Amino acid sequence: MPKTHYRGRFAPSPSGPLHLGSLLAATASFLDAKAHHGEWIVRIEDIDPPREQVGASDAILQALLDHGLQWDGDVMYQSHRSAAYDTVLARLMQEDTLFYCTCTRAELQGHPVYPGTCRDQRRPPARLAALRLSADGSDQQWQDGLQGPQQWSMSEVGDTILKRKDGLYAYQLAVVVDDHAQGISHVVRGIDLLDSTPRQLFLYQRLGWQPPAFSHMPVILDANGNKLSKQNHANPIEAANAAHNLRRCLGWLGQAEPPKNTTSVQAILRFAVEHWQPTAIAGHRDIALT
Repeated sequence: MPKTHYRGRFAPSPSGPLHLGSLLAATASFLDAKAHHGEWIVRIEDIDPPREQVGASDAILQALLDHGLQWDGDVMYQSHRSAAYDTVLARLMQEDTLFYCTCTRAELQGHPVYPGTCRDQRRPPARLAALRLSADGSDQQWQDGLQGPQQWSMSEVGDTILKRKDGLYAYQLAVVVDDHAQGISHVVRGIDLLDSTPRQLFLYQRLGWQPPAFSHMPVILDANGNKLSKQNHANPIEAANAAHNLRRCLGWLGQAEPPKNTTSVQAILRFAVEHWQPTAIAGHRDIALT
């Protein structure tokens, strides 16, 4: 779809129920889209079955609705998108920009950037192999909506895996293919994904596609200084606390506090859209869970 107006998205993985960290990202992306009179799309990134939890997709969608975060259009499921990913991989293979990588984690230990060991391996080897996209020495630059100007050298980023050894599609491939297919114009997401952006911009460049604008927002840290996440056993949010949860998110984002007599999630979100100020969160990198 052409990027004719603002189209944002929230794309959770169904590895567990929605928690406050995910709600913060969903709320920020929703408010930014609606403040720009745009659309807000939800996509379920269910391409990693070993990490997924039965029923999590439905639970996430219900939690969004419980918090008044109604999406536009139909929900896309990445598990239905194999043909699109294969088409892009075939194109890149034909253009000789992919190679087969048989390196193990043990072999790569001590290398912060992939050392290019398998770059000449252009034919399928006898053993299991990942598919990597060959990087070059170019710089990827963008004006981040919240973190300011960014410049990343691809020689320091390295060769990105697009398909894993186990045959599963990698996040870096799927997110670019789907954002392009859905006409996403703006991406608001956590700063923990900042280093994914140069990889994705490089892939957009290779495919000749227009990338979205990126804004990377702070993430919530737990008492141990770790990102609040499903892997770190973050508590799921509850529908009964929806209004309180939204108010906490607005406070963390530095936004104006809705009047105390504003009690419904719909009224809180209407107020938040009308008073949305992304500059209030610009430059911040993390938030302490209090």
